[in-house]
Parts: sequence; structure tokens; C-alpha cells
Amino acid sequence: MKKRKLVAMGLALTMALSLCGSMAFAEEETEAGTEAAEESEELVITEDVQEIIDRGVLRVGVKNAVEGFGYQDTLTGEYSGMEIDIATLIAEELGVDVEFTTVTAATRTELLDSGDIDCVIATFTITDERRESWDFSTPYYTDHVTVLVQDSSEITTLEDLVDKTVGVSSGSTSARSLVEAMIDEGVLTGDDYDSETFDPALWEEGVSFRQYDDYPAISTALESGEVDAFCVDKSILAIYKTDGRSYIDAEFAPQEYGVATTKDSGFSAYVDTLINRWLEDGTIDGFIEEYALG
Repeated sequence: MKKRKLVAMGLALTMALSLCGSMAFAEEETEAGTEAAEESEELVITEDVQEIIDRGVLRVGVKNAVEGFGYQDTLTGEYSGMEIDIATLIAEELGVDVEFTTVTAATRTELLDSGDIDCVIATFTITDERRESWDFSTPYYTDHVTVLVQDSSEITTLEDLVDKTVGVSSGSTSARSLVEAMIDEGVLTGDDYDSETFDPALWEEGVSFRQYDDYPAISTALESGEVDAFCVDKSILAIYKTDGRSYIDAEFAPQEYGVATTKDSGFSAYVDTLINRWLEDGTIDGFIEEYALG
């Protein structure tokens, strides 16, 4: 009887040791997997990234008239908004100061191409066409295009925009998005529409466009009657939706915003790693909530 007990105890001990070994191995595998994941998210310091570090300043193109994203106080000169905070965090990761340069839809890529700025964080919509010339990070925000009008105009739908003049920003995709939305709704036939050759200045079917260098100029034109409507991303229009103005009953063309960097640069990968990290850990969501952008 004693012998049987000893054998049973021995078997139990062997099984326990085996189980402990399996658990230890599994734990090692988990730790190895975690370490591998962390390593895959490491920030790589390439030559161009090192240049920014050596310079001691990250130069960022931002908007200065889009509340919640990029806005500059006219009295203090201070910038604020979600995109300003993202730029500041990138600079902190690099261990450098941040320098903001106000850009518009017409100037942002010129300054990036010339090397005057290192990246653009300025409600810059990602498109396949733009990806051919610049790199974009994973989107950090998705908006939609809509149209702002004076209440007195009695314009409330896309159909009401027929034979009207719409103000848009030079270099933006707003005019094209509006035309495509009107075609999709059957308001325009689209017989002469080609997305690759579309030019707001030359478009004549059903609606016409007038281009301006900045948003305040379009708002002023809407107030004076120079244009009948103001078309751009809704987040941008929000600051200009004052008493006596309303959005039409249509939102279209989802606009994904990303950080634009020089094509095929090491800095592109560096920035994308950070944006993905902040999307995962809730940092970006925190900004969206802080600035009431949701």
C-alpha cells in the first residue's frame, strides 16, 4: 500500500513539474511576443529625423483660423487646437522645440516641397492623388464636406445650388466633392465631369465656383453676396456658422485628415508610428473630446 502511495505521489509531482514548465514556457512566449510587438513600434531615427533633432526645432505647417484644429489668437499670437497639440507631442518625442508656420490649402505643399517646413498638420485631406506626391500618416480624424449659406438665401438643399456661385478655397478638393455629390443626387448629369481634369475655375455645368486664398475671405464674400454659398469641411465651417447662417441638408465626401510629410522620408514612418500609438492609447480621442470635435 505504501509503495502504491509513493508511486502515485511521484506521478503527481511529475505532472505538477510538467505543468509548471508549460506555464513558464507559455509566459516566456507571451513576454517574447510583447517584446517583439514593442520592438516593431520603436521609433527609428533615420538621417532626416536626426537632422530635425540636431536643428533643435520641428517646423510644422498649421492652420490659424480653424477652431479646434489650428487657431491663432490675434492678441497673444498663441496657437491652439488638436493639430497644434499633435505637433507639440511629436516635437516632445524628438526632444526639440516646435515652430508653427501658418499655411493655407494653396501654400502648404509648396512649403513642404521647398523644405521650409518638416510636415503639414492642417486639416489636410488624404487622397490617392496626393499620396503620389507626399506621404500621409494614418488618419487621425474623419470629417465631411458640407455647405454654409445665409438663411435669407433660402438655399437648403443641393438642388437649390443650381445656377449659384459657391466660394471654395484655392487648392482644396471642396469644389470637386460638391460636384460629385450633386451628380450622385441626380442634380447634375455629370456628362462633362472628369475627376482627373476637373478645374473649379472652368466648371460651368449647373454651378460655378469662385476661389479664395483663405476662409475668412470666403466668409466675407458670403456676407456681401459675392458668393451664394461657402463649401468646405464641416469642422472648418463651424467657426463661420454665425447667427443668420445655416448648413444645407447634406453632408458628403468623408475627409480623412493625416500628417503630410516628404515622400518616402524616414520622418514619415516616425510620425506614422506616433499617430498609431496615440490612436491606440486614447490620446487622439482625448483631443477630440477636449475640443468638442466629435
